[in-house]
Amino acid sequence: MDRLVLDWIAAHRIGWLTTAFEAITTVGGLVGLFVVAMIATIYLLTRKHQREATLIFGSMLSGWLVMSLAKLAIGRDRPPFPDRLVVESTHSFPSGHAMLSAILTCTAAAVIVRLRGRPSRLLVSLCALGTFLDGLSRVYLGAHWLTDVLAGWILGVLWALLWIRVRPYEAIVARASRR
Repeated sequence: MDRLVLDWIAAHRIGWLTTAFEAITTVGGLVGLFVVAMIATIYLLTRKHQREATLIFGSMLSGWLVMSLAKLAIGRDRPPFPDRLVVESTHSFPSGHAMLSAILTCTAAAVIVRLRGRPSRLLVSLCALGTFLDGLSRVYLGAHWLTDVLAGWILGVLWALLWIRVRPYEAIVARASRR
């Protein structure tokens, strides 16, 4: 399935769409996602929401570590050139863009629900669309196989749910408040 999807996309690439997906993949990359996470964390800390700030930043940082270890452990090669339009130095599985954007989207939605009582449909929809387009850009540009992105989304949602439900950040906040 991966090869069929990549072959179809490679045969149907369009100049303006390639440019758009290059921009999306840049914004949705590691730096872009961590900038958004840091802005959200700082905003929450200035509003005295330490638990929520720790949820967002802790889930992102630990998710990045899990994703990096999974890439090393699995060692899957990325799609070959010329199908791949971007240069990447890490392994392919799972997609870090997909995993980290899913973590950020899910934890941000949980924070919004905790603080506002209900999520903003527009904000959650925009976050979900951003996560979808980020993952799609990775397949379109040949940076990942489709299954890398699907696994990234699944692992990201599961990692976020672990942080939201099990609340490992509660121990971090408790230790920090005792100091």
